[in-house]
Amino acid sequence: MKRILWTISCALAALGIAAAAVVTLNLRGEEPLPATETLQSTPALVQRGEYLARVGNCMACHTTQGGAPFAGGRGIETPFGVVHSSNLTPDKAHGIGAWTSAEFWRAMHHGRSKDGRLLYPAFPYPNYTQVTREDSDAIFAYLQSIPAAADANRPHALRFPYNTQAALGVWRALFFTPGAPRPEATQTAEYNRGAYLVNGLGHCTACHTPRNALGATTDAKAFTGGLIPVQNWYAPALNAAHEAGVKEWKTDDVVALLQTGVAPQGSVLGPMAEVVFRSTQYLSDADARAMAVYLQGLPQQEHKALAAGAAPPANALARGAKVYEQHCAQCHGDQGQGEPGAFPALAGNRAVTLADPTNLVRVVLQGGYLPATAGNPRPHGMPPFQQLLSDEDIAAVTTLVRNSWGNRAPGVGTIEVYRARERRGL
Repeated sequence: MKRILWTISCALAALGIAAAAVVTLNLRGEEPLPATETLQSTPALVQRGEYLARVGNCMACHTTQGGAPFAGGRGIETPFGVVHSSNLTPDKAHGIGAWTSAEFWRAMHHGRSKDGRLLYPAFPYPNYTQVTREDSDAIFAYLQSIPAAADANRPHALRFPYNTQAALGVWRALFFTPGAPRPEATQTAEYNRGAYLVNGLGHCTACHTPRNALGATTDAKAFTGGLIPVQNWYAPALNAAHEAGVKEWKTDDVVALLQTGVAPQGSVLGPMAEVVFRSTQYLSDADARAMAVYLQGLPQQEHKALAAGAAPPANALARGAKVYEQHCAQCHGDQGQGEPGAFPALAGNRAVTLADPTNLVRVVLQGGYLPATAGNPRPHGMPPFQQLLSDEDIAAVTTLVRNSWGNRAPGVGTIEVYRARERRGL
């Protein structure tokens, strides 16, 4: 009996110590909030905040289709359930009209709401924690200046135990540390500005970094590419020339890709097209160039060549050639050469030969649409083929383009096409 009581006592003590550690880790760096508002808003500060809110792409998540800007309510699907974005308008009952700039800063920097609740990292505070207080204040001043919307915040629809503050506290204790910009003394001011934008407001690692089973990223794998949860698009590695690295590009071409969505070496599709449309096309020339310089300076991954597998079956290639001739050659050319300024080349296109063929399959299923930008206001697009082509046809034609005109990559199976359809209900 004494041994049992001793074991129980030890277990309770261990739980108490663990709970205290979780609480302590979740309070790291937090300071008492001032009792009154100290921020003095000015037109210049509001204007700067509007620009920074675009850089952070805040409207994309905090606005529903057809809804009031920043009124929240958009459902963000995660592997753990749906998180609904909050109302950021100055409505006092449902928005942030009753907040202070210090409370807003705490949300950005520490991931904690006005009432003290821990926020879910679908709001990318693991990145926003690097945003400066000055920039946070500017964004707050801008949000306080927009029309108020009385849209009530929708409750999240997360599964147990992910819907509990206790589970979120443990996650944060394991994976979140409040941060700050860390300029590199050996780099230029332009490079450091780019690092600040890419890693902070731009939160590029949120998509371009793989996540573990609990949805967390690690600095050690930053920019190495990752499948975007639920959306089922692969965000390619930004530090690998065979994926989406831009180290060998002209800096002006990287700037063009960020601001217009197109460059001589490639164009953006899928979720990145929305990022360019809503966010990066509005970058100042100086900031776009700074981001380009930083991205070009990323340490590069070693290219591990794909294992040479068996050649695709002749019947699959023949079927793919027939589909290509009927539906693809008119735009992409008989030799996959494309048409400069209109339709991308498939020959030598690294997006076609990615080890993970998810994006290629999704483009064929859903179509490919470039963002309409000031620098490319009327882009060409590719129609969807999900209702016209069978899984076998799509597997055959994607296998063909991955193994023609000098391209070499593993073939695509019908099961991969089926999964791409099912994951988004196509």
